[in-house]
Amino acid sequence: MANINVNPTRMELTRLKGKLKTAQRGHKLLKDKRDELMKQFLDTVREVKTLRAEVEEELMTVHGSFTVASALMSSEAMEQALLYPKQSVELTMSTKNIMSVNVPVYEFHTKTKSDSDIYPYGFAATSGELDTAVDALGKVFQKMLKLAQIEKSAQLMAEEIEKTRRRVNALEYVMIPNTQEAIRYITMKLDENDRSTTTRLMKVKDMLLKEALEEQRARDAAIARRAAQN
Repeated sequence: MANINVNPTRMELTRLKGKLKTAQRGHKLLKDKRDELMKQFLDTVREVKTLRAEVEEELMTVHGSFTVASALMSSEAMEQALLYPKQSVELTMSTKNIMSVNVPVYEFHTKTKSDSDIYPYGFAATSGELDTAVDALGKVFQKMLKLAQIEKSAQLMAEEIEKTRRRVNALEYVMIPNTQEAIRYITMKLDENDRSTTTRLMKVKDMLLKEALEEQRARDAAIARRAAQN
């Protein structure tokens, strides 16, 4: 209490009570935000785990198909077949808000909608395994893009959870207790001042009463002397 540096006035007490009320309301809102963010974060992490397993499995399939195609075709033929891509892709990014966190939303658009445009070569001179590998790679690309999106979302939510947690702790363990202690200190000082004021008033009242009694005795004595003289 000795370290509290506040003016023990009623105006300061009113200000601190308002500050405490605001801090307690903010603490509750931040705790609710943290809890909801944690729920969203855990759901996102579970989605990441599931999607990552799918992507890794499909990439292994793509790798196996390319390996078989490489065994069936010469390296020069493989390179020539994949040298000039036929389809182009445009990637766009927007954001959506999750509990005040702006997470990315990735979308890609191909130049044409035809599925056959992913093959930049003729089918006569290539292996069927190469077709399978290219087709599987085109499909897994969409999942990889979604995986990147939700992994980034999880990262951003984790950072926001940490910031919110620090704010909650600062309010719960520092600001609110310090404000409550300052309120108790000012209340105690004001009570002490009230008691001191009451004591002084009682002493003044006793002094005035004593003076009034002495004056009354003096008047009574004067009246008695005049009566004796007459």
